[in-house]
Amino acid sequence: MADQYKHFNTSVYLLNYHFVFIPKRRRKVLVGPVETRLKELLTEKCAECKWDILALEVMPDHVHLFLSAKPDVAPNQIMHALKGYTSRVLRREYPHLNTLPALWTRSFFVSTAGVISSKMVEKYIASQKTRDA
Repeated sequence: MADQYKHFNTSVYLLNYHFVFIPKRRRKVLVGPVETRLKELLTEKCAECKWDILALEVMPDHVHLFLSAKPDVAPNQIMHALKGYTSRVLRREYPHLNTLPALWTRSFFVSTAGVISSKMVEKYIASQKTRDA
């Protein structure tokens, strides 16, 4: 279990966040090439910010993202960075998304998960694709 803890400056931490966020008006626009590109963009931005993606599933009308982050960044900062970046790129690359007033709603769900519940969250996220199929 101790190998899951991370070190940053004067901190030892294990911060895993489960985020769920949705497109404006819960439109089912996260399909096909938009889904694929969204996954790429989230992976790129998380790597750039040194956030580790533990699980990711994109559904037609929502996203489940389970990630680990350092204690110097708040969950709302993570969402702001990810939503802002993906919205700019996706709306530029897929003009049909510009029919929405914004790509993402301002709201999101977030919960933390420790060592034991992390596996449960990963399993839950993985099961989402088969459940909604």
